[in-house]
Amino acid sequence: MSEPTFYPRYVERRLAEALEDSPVVLIHGPRQCGKTTLALYTCAPRYIEWPGVGDLNWPGIGRISWGVSREYRDYTYISFDDTAVRDGARADPVGFVADLPERVILDEVQFVPELFPAIKIEVDRRRAPGRFILTGSTNVLLLPALSESLAGRLQIVRLHPLSQSELVSRSALSDPGAGEGFLTALLRDGFKVGNTERLGTRLAELVVAGGFPPALARPTPRRQGNWYRDYIETLVQRDVRDMTRIRSLDALPQLLRAAASQTARLYNLADLAAPFQLSRPTIGEYIALLERLFLLEKLPPWHSNRLSRLVKTPKLHLADTGVAAALLGVGPEHLAADRPLLGQLLETFVFQELRRQGSWHEAATEFFHFRDRDGVEVDIVLERGTRAVAGVEIKAAATVRQHDFRGLRKLALAAGDRFRHGVVLYDGETTVSFGDRLYAVPIRRLWEIR
Repeated sequence: MSEPTFYPRYVERRLAEALEDSPVVLIHGPRQCGKTTLALYTCAPRYIEWPGVGDLNWPGIGRISWGVSREYRDYTYISFDDTAVRDGARADPVGFVADLPERVILDEVQFVPELFPAIKIEVDRRRAPGRFILTGSTNVLLLPALSESLAGRLQIVRLHPLSQSELVSRSALSDPGAGEGFLTALLRDGFKVGNTERLGTRLAELVVAGGFPPALARPTPRRQGNWYRDYIETLVQRDVRDMTRIRSLDALPQLLRAAASQTARLYNLADLAAPFQLSRPTIGEYIALLERLFLLEKLPPWHSNRLSRLVKTPKLHLADTGVAAALLGVGPEHLAADRPLLGQLLETFVFQELRRQGSWHEAATEFFHFRDRDGVEVDIVLERGTRAVAGVEIKAAATVRQHDFRGLRKLALAAGDRFRHGVVLYDGETTVSFGDRLYAVPIRRLWEIR
């Protein structure tokens, strides 16, 4: 197998822990986000042509010690992208699983849900940790066969496209606290006043580039956009066709384009359905399908007993701004000139960066948005159990004013003692306090705080 592009992933620590605790570990996330590469580098280095992958020695950084012990590095890799393997597994799932090696990576397992009961039988026969690594490019948690068969036997590791934290740091695995700085400051420690360089024109470039490794390997925004458009076409023609007998396959790219135009806005099914000669329930089913493919995500509203006039509609976000920009046909220069669209995509960009950081952070974090019927809002609300609430507002501008904290102050009032900090992220140079637990913070600090 040829050597794939490799980026150290912060979530590898979660994978290492899961392999020590659970007989079945599922790595799921969108296609081409790096699931197979992560599994192979971590647990099956003989499939990689790069020698010494178990202990990478990066120039200028030093040795990276992987969390998975060497006894785990003997996994056999099997891909269900291979139709012959897929058909064989479907024909005799019990026999297929019984004949598997001691430890195995089953790639793109969503194609063969018939295997889940057979895996349950095998796990119940011998419940050793780390026996099966499954990867899936659809949200297999929504498959009844999985939820019924592997409940209590399965641990999930969610892998997103690359975060900016991972792209700017090749020391992801050598520093146990790497990549957790911003969330720790937001939900616990607060922010130190200081200066940094503003992103300027670089901001639109980052938004358009997105986080998919194969796209980022291409040298220009135009060629990256070509990859994203081909990616959507392939998903629709292959994965969707294999997953369901959808009646209007051609409507999906158009629907996804319409969703891209509404990213970071309140979810409105009527608006999304308007251009199509399909019923609203059908469009709703298609939206759910795109969510299963990890292409769309609904951000639920945050509630408080202290406030009664809150909007209860979720927000819609594309899963990656590279996909959104390609669907809308915008490059960095066009996006930088279109300030309203830049504001939309930037909000999605920040939300997805926070979601990616939250996926490997030590403490579980839930994400919401806040909006009342007077239009006062906070773009992103983060909640950590019953202990902590924080808010993030996003601006593409280079200046911040007191008025920009209106929503954060209302959130602080509603959250009471649980409120930790409120931040307006902006394309400026200075981290500065705007009163009790409120800060203006340059956007680049989102991935630069250590």
